[in-house]
Amino acid sequence: MKQAGVVKDPGCSWVEIRDSTFVFHAGNLSFERGEDVLRLLRELEGRMKERGYAGGSLGLVFFEVEQEAKEEIVSLHSERLALAFALIVIPKGITIRVMKNLRMCKDCHEAFKAISGIVERDFIVRDVNRFHHFRDGSCSCGDFW
Repeated sequence: MKQAGVVKDPGCSWVEIRDSTFVFHAGNLSFERGEDVLRLLRELEGRMKERGYAGGSLGLVFFEVEQEAKEEIVSLHSERLALAFALIVIPKGITIRVMKNLRMCKDCHEAFKAISGIVERDFIVRDVNRFHHFRDGSCSCGDFW
């Protein structure tokens, strides 16, 4: 594939807010309100763990690293960054819509279900395969994606 010049597009997610598009890449916090986003993600992770969520434990990081490092890598996936940014910027009562150029991973899918119940908001995620509508701790796809 290298010889043929095949290159995989990097994963990214984006949200549209007030006629502006905000693009997020995994692990990159160098955007407006990046520190606020990280703070919110850490707070939500703590609340999810109180409810039994085991972040980063679903085998999504394919190289050998410590469990804490694995959780850190998964917790900064682009769709989570986009969601946290939208939670900060979009007023409560408005459905948050996140688009993603790749398939949403199982860990992020589980996290979005949990977060929808915690913050009592609806999220719609459009990944490369389908729409996911998260509401009250569940997803419209019935966990089949």
